[in-house]
Amino acid sequence: MRAPFPTLPLRAAVYAAFVTVAVLIGNRVVILALADNEWPVAVYIVLSALIAYAPLVVLCWWISRHWGTGSLRDDIGLSFRPVDLGWGPLAWLSCLVAQGLLAAVVLGLGVPFTSNTDGLEAGASNRGYVISLLVLAVIAAPIVEEMVFRGVVLRGLASRTPLPVAVVLQGITFGAVHIDPSFGWGNLGLVMILSGVGMVLGGTAALVRRLAPSMMAHAILNGVALTLVLTGVVDT
Repeated sequence: MRAPFPTLPLRAAVYAAFVTVAVLIGNRVVILALADNEWPVAVYIVLSALIAYAPLVVLCWWISRHWGTGSLRDDIGLSFRPVDLGWGPLAWLSCLVAQGLLAAVVLGLGVPFTSNTDGLEAGASNRGYVISLLVLAVIAAPIVEEMVFRGVVLRGLASRTPLPVAVVLQGITFGAVHIDPSFGWGNLGLVMILSGVGMVLGGTAALVRRLAPSMMAHAILNGVALTLVLTGVVDT
């Protein structure tokens, strides 16, 4: 018999969700306000990462200190084992299956869809842009987003709902925070597909009780997607 799935208070999940939305809105406002400075695109990417992700790392640390043991390893599952080198790619393949199935539903039903990688290929010739974008998408985003959603939000929801329900709810929350006002109705298909990915990553974290596999899967997913877009393969 396995020990019960570790949980955090529901308030931790609510705080994490609200702070995530707040920093994303703040990030957008600040970057738009600084856009007239015409700095190199790489500067904006780094600045955006700091604004969006640094507060979330601090939040996870604060939640661990306030409602947990003070150990991110114990409180949100921030740990790694050699076997995760197998779990990570397996979780990534599962994400691909979920994406494919949901993409078929989106296309079959004619659900509006706008990709969150649209327009990225425009800066493919700028080395600083490409490097900073890859660091953000393959390192920063997988680490921080997994800490927040599969660490805090999942465990907070699991304190009040059955674990499968918590996995579904955190997945939907993960998809919803990727809404971009400029996409309009195109957000509907995007949220559906990313929610499916979030559920797979949440299921992985619930199964192995650690974040390393979902972080690896998230990093591979982002890295492959960016590589396809930046090299122009997606256009074919």
